[in-house]
Formats: sequence, structure tokens, C-alpha cells
Amino acid sequence: MDVSGFVDLQVNGYRGINFSDSNLMVEQVSEVARQLYARGTLAFCPTVITSAPETYRAALPVLARAIQSQANPPPAGQSLLLGIHLEGPFLSPQDGAVGVHPREYVQAPSLAFLEELDSLAGGQVGLLTVAPEQPGALDVIRRAVEKGIAVSIGHTLADAGQVRAAVEAGARYSTHLGNGLPNLIHRHQNPLWPQLAAAGLSAMLITDGHHLPDEAIITMLAAKGVERALVTSDAAPAAGCPPGEYAFFGSRVLLEPSGRLRSLERGTLAGSSATMLDCMNTLARLGLWSQAQMWRLGRDNPLAALGMDASVLPPGIVRYHAGRFQLA
Repeated sequence: MDVSGFVDLQVNGYRGINFSDSNLMVEQVSEVARQLYARGTLAFCPTVITSAPETYRAALPVLARAIQSQANPPPAGQSLLLGIHLEGPFLSPQDGAVGVHPREYVQAPSLAFLEELDSLAGGQVGLLTVAPEQPGALDVIRRAVEKGIAVSIGHTLADAGQVRAAVEAGARYSTHLGNGLPNLIHRHQNPLWPQLAAAGLSAMLITDGHHLPDEAIITMLAAKGVERALVTSDAAPAAGCPPGEYAFFGSRVLLEPSGRLRSLERGTLAGSSATMLDCMNTLARLGLWSQAQMWRLGRDNPLAALGMDASVLPPGIVRYHAGRFQLA
């Protein structure tokens, strides 16, 4: 395909708009869809991180309305809104693993709360990230899969047995593998190796140039293969904004001139300032994968995670030329 575009399963917000905001409006969701389309993202999952109950009650119905009211295909110049990605609240509350998520709103996995969240979202939840070592997590994974929700392991300290149990229960993905971990972990007994080794898990990788060094990207893709990996941006509300200090997710964050985005309180990364175009050009710069393989990582595999294919996408605006992805 000469001209196409990308699919992003984790967009937390863009240009000051935060999908985990109790004041979110449908018009803001549409604005993000327009802005991301202009950067080559043809479809994405609006992502709600671990939040207060009142935030879920306000934001999820807004996202549901935005998804349900969109035209098929979307208007010219607008990305397709895919299912909502719930990144939490069923995560590990431990330092390092919880990342920039508000620890006070992390909850034990609960079937009742899963049902409540999905109801608030009008049945539009497409992807759920969960820490499988938490009590009750396996029941939540099974129920989510029964409801047609793809399940991903993330923000976790799960050991090898807990990862295997999650895969047996129906988990099929690893959310931003290599991130959402403490900075210091045991060299062998840690959550990274079991997920990397699990044939039943496909790895989401944030290739923004800050979350993973080149060597980690190369190694993870060599281990998983192109067929079991996909690229995501993890774009934060400060993505697309100028360098400076911002506040979101209950934390003060600094967007550095380099594009690195970090929490000033916790010293962890606070999502990404990149779009899929930026992330895919990290892969292109490494020069190890064919054009067809990169389209698979940045478009086809993310769609397949939600049971879709490229036929649902609006017209593309990205082409691959002279070793880079460029806006056509």
C-alpha cells in the first residue's frame, strides 16, 4: 500500500486534552481525532488510566458517546475512534510498577467494578490492562475475554507462574513491555522475562526514543517476531505541546526539549510526547525491518488485537519514502 497510516492502542490525550478528565467533552475527543489524523494516526484507542470513581462516571460515558456517534467512515481528516483502553485500575500499587498512575485509586480486581466500568463505557471497552498477580485478577481476565475485551498484562510485578496463569485465563498482550517496572529488578526473577518468553503474549512497545533503548527494541522484536509485537505511542495529554511543566494524572510533569516527559514527584516517565509517526520512524531509523513488516507493527497488528483489519480505516496520509515514514 503506497499511502496508509497508523493505529495506536494507547492514547491518553493530546495537546492538553486528557481522556482521564472528569470535565472531558465529546468535542475535545473529536479534536484529538482531528489532530492525530493530521499526524498520520488513522485510528486509536482513547485510554483512561487509573482514576477516581467520579472521573470514570464522567469520562467513560463521554468517550462512549464519541465512539457511538462517529460516522462510518469518519469525516475527512478525522481518525477512527476504536474501543476504549482501560489502563487500570486493576494494577500493582507497588513503587515502580504503578508508574505515574495515582496509587490511591488503584483497586483490587473486581468483577462488579469491571461490569460497572463497561456499563459506564456503553460496552465500548476494547482493551483492559491488568496486573495478574493481584487477587481476583484471573476472574476479571476471564470475564473480560467473555465480554469480547482484549486483555493485556501491565504495571505488574507478576512472576512466571502468574504470567502463565494470566495467559491461560485469556490475556494476550503485554502493555508497554519493558516499562511500568521498578528501575531496579532481580536480574532473572522479574516480570520482564516471563512475558518476553510467553508465546501467547504479543508485546506492545513504546518506540518513542525515551521509553526503550534501541538495543531493547531490537532484542524484544527478535524474541517476539514481527507477528507478535506492535508499536504504541502512549501519548500523554502533554504530547503536541511545547516544552514546559504541566499537571495531569494528579502529578506535575516536565516535558523536556528532547521530548522526554517525566513526573517531577516520582521521577518516572509520564507517558510519551510522541505520535505513532515519531515512534515508527524510530524503527525506520534502525533499518532492520522491511516496509511491510513495519506496517504490520504499526497498523495491522494493532487492528488485529481488536479483531479488525485495514478495511475499517479512513484514507491514509502517510507514505514510506527514502527510508522514512512521511506525511504524504
